[in-house]
Amino acid sequence: MYYDFAVLWDWLSLGVRWLHVITGIAWIGSSFYFIALDLGLRKADNLPPGAHGEEWQVHGGGFYHIRKFLVAPDSMPDHLTWFKWESYVTWLSGFAMLCIVYYAGADLYLIDKSVADLSTWQAVAISAVSLGAGWVIYDLLCKSKFGDDNNRLMILLFVLIVALGWFYTQVFTGRAAFLHLGAFTATIMSGNVFFIIMPNQRIVVADLQAGRVPDSKYGKIAKQRSTHNNYLTLPVLFFMVSNHYPLSFATEYNWIIAALIFLMGVTIRHYFNSKHARTGNPTWTWLATAILFLIAAWLSTVPKFTDGEADASIISPRQQQFMSAKGFQQAAETVQGRCSMCHAQEPSWEGMIVPPKGVVLEEEVDIAKQAREIYLHAGRSNAMPPGNVSGITPEERKILVKWYESAIANN
Repeated sequence: MYYDFAVLWDWLSLGVRWLHVITGIAWIGSSFYFIALDLGLRKADNLPPGAHGEEWQVHGGGFYHIRKFLVAPDSMPDHLTWFKWESYVTWLSGFAMLCIVYYAGADLYLIDKSVADLSTWQAVAISAVSLGAGWVIYDLLCKSKFGDDNNRLMILLFVLIVALGWFYTQVFTGRAAFLHLGAFTATIMSGNVFFIIMPNQRIVVADLQAGRVPDSKYGKIAKQRSTHNNYLTLPVLFFMVSNHYPLSFATEYNWIIAALIFLMGVTIRHYFNSKHARTGNPTWTWLATAILFLIAAWLSTVPKFTDGEADASIISPRQQQFMSAKGFQQAAETVQGRCSMCHAQEPSWEGMIVPPKGVVLEEEVDIAKQAREIYLHAGRSNAMPPGNVSGITPEERKILVKWYESAIANN
């Protein structure tokens, strides 16, 4: 039946999200490990020629003796482990999630008519072009003379990210803006691996196999991009889970909050990088992070000022489809009676400041817009209301299911 597509699509979303989380853990875990390893390397008297340092580690009941060659060893080892697929699959699965959730569900998750009156193809084009163009601009900056000074380069990169964050909030929903900042950052990180780090390592390997002495510049370039990835990792993790917290993305100064998140990523990584390198114990970074966090929390409470509200009389064909379906009035009354105390512009539920995930279900047009999510979360499953705090009955859930399935079947 037609309505089964919504269930299958949701399971597809779950499967791809699961893959994304698994590969993301693998990629970030290996990245954190090698950064810590690299910073912890120490000189020793018995190091072989070309070795930069060594590290002793203990794990799983055994000891590990690790050495790093700054350029390459004298000869190619028989067995060499490459770390690349974690990055590639993380980006590919993340882009698949972007297509499944935000491109296929553009009317719900990507486009906000009160922000920018975009068609689906326009919103998708802005999304795709910004990700691709962003990588090209970043890569050119890294390869330019300006990029010779890595500190200067990272400051400019931060400014560009803040500007892009502001731009996203001017064309997309707050949730989509944060997701795209994460996608943009992840594109930089994965692009560094695919276009820079791995090709440079292949050049070094080819030189070794041909009996040539590898050029040390390839290692230096790869190290610069790896350092960027290290400082960008924590903000990416935040943006991956931010859709659960509308106080971060659905407020007036969300783009400034996003900028503060990047700064917190820098302060936290600086602390751990310093500890791994045994260059100090910069505990000031924790205070700085806490202050940045409190500023972000305060900004989320600042009243939102808008230039105007969207015209409520404008109803999309999809919304009209669900509003004219059999059983809509009963379904709307159920949702308004069981869900709108939380899902309102100003929630009446004690202790709740903003609607969960930024979803508002006060008006009929709002309910029609969220038809699929209502069907899946409150009809087909018991996910909403959480703990059934509003006491929705099995009969009322059946009303929601019949309404959605009627609308789809008559489409």
